[in-house]
Amino acid sequence: METIFLSPPHMGGTEETYIHKAFDTNWIAPLGANVDQFEQKMKHYTNATNVLALNSGTAAIHLALVTLGVTTGDTVFCSTLTFAASANPISYVGAKPVFIDSDERSWNMCPTALEQAFKDAAAQNKLPKAVIVVHILGLVADIETIQAICAKYNVPIIEDAAESLGSTYKGQMTGTFGEMGIFSFNGNKIITTSGGGMLVSKTAEMREQAFHLATQAKEEAAYYLHEKIGYNYRLSNILAGIGIGQMEVLNQHVAKRQAIFERYSIAFSDIQGMSMMPILPDTQPNCWLSAVRIDPNEFEIATSDLVRILASYHIEARMMWHPLHAQPSFKGTLCYQAETENVSDRLFREVLCLPSGSAMTQTQQEYVIHTLLSNLK
Repeated sequence: METIFLSPPHMGGTEETYIHKAFDTNWIAPLGANVDQFEQKMKHYTNATNVLALNSGTAAIHLALVTLGVTTGDTVFCSTLTFAASANPISYVGAKPVFIDSDERSWNMCPTALEQAFKDAAAQNKLPKAVIVVHILGLVADIETIQAICAKYNVPIIEDAAESLGSTYKGQMTGTFGEMGIFSFNGNKIITTSGGGMLVSKTAEMREQAFHLATQAKEEAAYYLHEKIGYNYRLSNILAGIGIGQMEVLNQHVAKRQAIFERYSIAFSDIQGMSMMPILPDTQPNCWLSAVRIDPNEFEIATSDLVRILASYHIEARMMWHPLHAQPSFKGTLCYQAETENVSDRLFREVLCLPSGSAMTQTQQEYVIHTLLSNLK
């Protein structure tokens, strides 16, 4: 039996046409017509003001931090329930992360905990240089409330929408609320370029500064002149061709993943102790991954054991992110929380991410549902 993967790449069929175009024109290096077209398609889809195609979402976060002037000795507030790539670039620039716990209502950054972190930082006269808000699983954070808090302290938002391309709040795309935002096109994302990312910015000046840094900070001169330290972060013209083809099926991918979420929701709706990931009012998540919460008071089995058991049935499942404040790489880092018990720690123990790929068939999903339910105890 073939393994049912968590979120495998799903090609639409036209990607090779654009790849061949890159070969036919001999534009196989970074930059080129495919990159330009991919950027324009992303700009149109998200209604973003400025976009910049890069070789990863991590590179986009790094450039966002550098562009906003974050440097050694600064602090950056960041969601704790996320992949390490959301916070690692904070260390790249020599700054220190301060983590913010999750909210039970959204599983994303808790506004109450964020407000407390700001109050303490203001009292110490050391406000953060930026706030990195992550929309995990394609769920939308309470972005309007978070925006208001950050605006009160005049601190810019970097919006990590790596997993939420196509998710909206009041009709506006995630990734476009902050001063800067990022998307990822890693192989497991809702669309992929094999490896790649996109940086979104409110101003053209930010985009130009990021572009300059992403191309080794090379100055206009008759010889190689570099006044700043730059990076090799631009996207390959070949990979951008994959992205163009993927953009043509993005809405289909979103619809299919939302349908997968609905089928899981129906299947578990009458089972005491099982609940699907929460959706805030006025939000429309892309349901990149569908996740179910399993109440330990109702079921004795741990999510880690379920991951192992499902694997024996050729089903790939995953526990929720291990919170960053609990990671050895960020040992001793402060995490603000609004509740007595850290919500992110609780979600890590209780949440199971299930196969959600847009190419998964209904028969495969029924097999996943049956296998999971038959092994709960």
